[in-house]
Amino acid sequence: MAGQVEGKVALVTGGASGIGEAIVELFAREGATVIATDIDELRGPELADRITRAGGKAIFLEQDVTSEERWIEVVAEVAKRYGRLDIMVANAGIGISVPSIVDMTLADWRKQNAVNLDGVFLSVKHCLPLMRKTGGGSIVMMSSLAGLRGAPGLSAYSATKGGVRLFAKSIAMECAAAGDGIRVNSVHPGIIDTPIWGKDSDRRDRCRPERADRSRGARQARHAARPCRPGCGDRFWRAVSGLRCLALRHRQRTRHRRRHECRRRAAARISRAGQGGALRG
Repeated sequence: MAGQVEGKVALVTGGASGIGEAIVELFAREGATVIATDIDELRGPELADRITRAGGKAIFLEQDVTSEERWIEVVAEVAKRYGRLDIMVANAGIGISVPSIVDMTLADWRKQNAVNLDGVFLSVKHCLPLMRKTGGGSIVMMSSLAGLRGAPGLSAYSATKGGVRLFAKSIAMECAAAGDGIRVNSVHPGIIDTPIWGKDSDRRDRCRPERADRSRGARQARHAARPCRPGCGDRFWRAVSGLRCLALRHRQRTRHRRRHECRRRAAARISRAGQGGALRG
C-alpha cells in the first residue's frame, strides 16, 4: 500500500490538527509532498517539522481560508516551489452549535458560512487552474454526515456541509464536461473527536475537570456547575450526541439494506436452481 501518492504535490487546508493533521501525515507517509495550511501557527510548524524529521516532505503555510488575497499568495507559493498541484483537500471548517436556530446570531451564521462554504469555493477557484496545467488531479471536499441528514442544534453547520456536498457534485460535472482529468469527491464523516468541537479551552476544562480533588463536595460542585458527560445537560454535547445517533442509525439502515439484498439474491439463486432442476427432470 505504500507509495500510493509518490511524487504528488498535495495541499491540505485545516491541516494542523484533527482530520487535516491525519491526512497530512498519511499523504507524507505515502510519498507525497504536502503543503499544510491553517490559522494555527503553533501546531502547523510542529507538524511539518515532525514529518520532515521522519523522512517525509511537508511545509506549513499560515492561511485564513476566507481570505481571497491569501489564497492567491498560497497558490502562487505552491506554483513557485513545485510548479504543480496534484491533490487539494478542502478540509478547514468550524462547528458552531446553538440550542435552537433562533438563538444563533447573524454574525455566527456568516462566520460559519465564510469558513465552511466560502473557504471551499475559494480553494477550488484558485487551485483548479494550477491543477489543470499538469493535466489532472484530485479535489476532495470535507463535508459531513450532517450534510446528508441534518442534526438538531447544528442546523447552520448542516446547511454549510450540505452546500459542500452539492458544490462538489457540480464541480465534478464541470470538470467532467471540460475533460480536464480532475476527479472531485466529497467525504462525509460522522462525529470524530477533533479540535473542531473543543477549541474553547473553557469547554475542555469543564469536560475534563481536575481529578486531584475527589471529595464528595468537590464532585457535587463540579456536577452543579456543568454536567461534563456528553449528552447529559450540556447543550453542545446534546447536539453532538444527536449527530452520533444519526450516524448509528445510518449504519444500521445500511446493514439492514445489505442483509435484505443478500437474502434477495440468495432467494433468486435458489429459485433459478429449482427451475433448472425442474427443466432437467
